[in-house]
Amino acid sequence: MSSKAHIAQTLLARAHSPDTTETLFNERIKQKPLYLRPTSPTPADNRSRRRLHRLRKKEYFLRHQKPKPLSAREKREFGVYRLPKEECKYEIFQGLNRMWVQYMLEVLDLGPGGGGWRVQQQQQQQKQEKGEKQQENQQKNRKLVSALAHGSKLVSADFHGAEVEVVRSRCSGRVGLKGIVVRDTKFTFVIVTQKDEVKNIPKEQTVFRFCVPLPDLKGAEENASTENGAEGIENSKNLVFELHGSQFQNRPVDRANKKFKWRNVEYL
Repeated sequence: MSSKAHIAQTLLARAHSPDTTETLFNERIKQKPLYLRPTSPTPADNRSRRRLHRLRKKEYFLRHQKPKPLSAREKREFGVYRLPKEECKYEIFQGLNRMWVQYMLEVLDLGPGGGGWRVQQQQQQQKQEKGEKQQENQQKNRKLVSALAHGSKLVSADFHGAEVEVVRSRCSGRVGLKGIVVRDTKFTFVIVTQKDEVKNIPKEQTVFRFCVPLPDLKGAEENASTENGAEGIENSKNLVFELHGSQFQNRPVDRANKKFKWRNVEYL
């Protein structure tokens, strides 16, 4: 029993020769791939597709997000604030102390670019022109640093590099400790003493003293002419401040916008 010919082959035979008809039928119709549209996905496939889309979206968000800051536990584990013993030398931090002195002179407007320095230059010129008597009267009325003008600046200043000394404390064993501040935390001052020892001093119930050398025009000229600058520093005048640690229990970052109030200091 002969099979019935394909309708496409019958139509091709009307227009082409038998050989051409056989070739076109095999290449164009018989062997041509048939692309079928996929059927509708099952509910399980829809769920997996939504999950994959959600994970890709989350991955894209995390990849373009800023790194998360370290927590306090991670900082302790990584040793972010750990001071190596071989680097805790008093001589190393003396350079930091000199930088801090220049910083405080700018804060108190006593540096070369500050108002206090310009006032001193003007008064020195007036002394040469008008005489010593008028200069003495001006020095009596002059106030370089006052609590109202510079109190807020001292409160919000940074004390990393300051050389502090414990003058009064609830613990008598801490009195007399002196060193350069290498870390200023919320409740403590970490200092390095002249014996290269690291001391952690609590701020509570403790009064600290620090000095800022007062610039002097005559002293600056004499120090420039001498080879050893240590003698000029010893002979220069110092501004002495006392810091009550119980009222200073704040991080350096939080002091700029904090308003300090007068409190009773009868605990010492």
